[in-house]
Amino acid sequence: MIKIAIDAMGSDAGSAMVVEAVKKFKEDYKDADLYVVGKEEELKELSSVATIINADEVMGMEDGALEVLRRKNTSMMKAIDLVANHTCDGVVSAGGTGAFLTGATIKLKMIPGAFRAAMMSPFPTEDNKGVIMLDIGANNENTPEQLVQFAKMGAVFVRAIYKREPKVYLLSNGAEEKKGSPVVKEAHKLLKEEKDINFCGNIEGRYVLTGQADVVVAEGYAGNVMLKTIEGVASMFKKMIKDAFTKNALTKVGYLFAKSGFDDLSTLMDYRKYGGGMLLGINGVVIKGHGNSNAWAFYNAIRLAYELIQADVIKKLGEAVNNG
Repeated sequence: MIKIAIDAMGSDAGSAMVVEAVKKFKEDYKDADLYVVGKEEELKELSSVATIINADEVMGMEDGALEVLRRKNTSMMKAIDLVANHTCDGVVSAGGTGAFLTGATIKLKMIPGAFRAAMMSPFPTEDNKGVIMLDIGANNENTPEQLVQFAKMGAVFVRAIYKREPKVYLLSNGAEEKKGSPVVKEAHKLLKEEKDINFCGNIEGRYVLTGQADVVVAEGYAGNVMLKTIEGVASMFKKMIKDAFTKNALTKVGYLFAKSGFDDLSTLMDYRKYGGGMLLGINGVVIKGHGNSNAWAFYNAIRLAYELIQADVIKKLGEAVNNG
């Protein structure tokens, strides 16, 4: 039985969304044992499908390390505790990234041999196979050695979840070997010497979503900028399409003919089907759902935790970071 702890109170949408997601997940994955942590009176509907653990306190989106250390009875920290005491195999939360990273690192520790945790997230691509990028914000600065480990951990994730041998790239301002920050240049040299991953060189931001890469490794600052840029462009593109097709009666008629194509495009680019990202490097399956998740997105975050636990990915990550 795969056991997953769920923070029910961390998202923008509150517990109602989590209740819907958990009910649907249990319909599809009957071999999962879910422990849902939050305000008991808001989770009564789940009493027949999950173990409910009461937690009246909620970690704020902007709470940092000091609040994590002080507020030990929040739904987030109680959910993490369930993994720390080996009741559960993984934890899912849509709460604040900083608090979740800090709490998980303190309680679960790092995988032996791992230098630093990285936030990893899948992204849609033109060919619909997907690409993962890390780090996208767990760190502001990284060393070349950390980027090498991120590459190894990203490769493990792709093999475990997508079942393919990944092409690994470094995010840079040019494809040439000598392009990039000093950290990226040194990481490039180190990655060329790695025999256990298929390192293919540098990649520019404009090619990340083409399907050329399976894993894109970035310094945390650059990765986070890339993440926010992708989100902004997607939002702008969606608005521009809506404005174009609601301009007048003729454009509205045109939309009716083009609707199926745009529906396919919307499905392709919908981040919610990926559920969220994983904090790679921490000694446990730790899934960070989007703060604005709806029930489908959070369902997929739980599914990601399930698949990673089933694939024994923490053991594989440990073997990867300690190889050589």
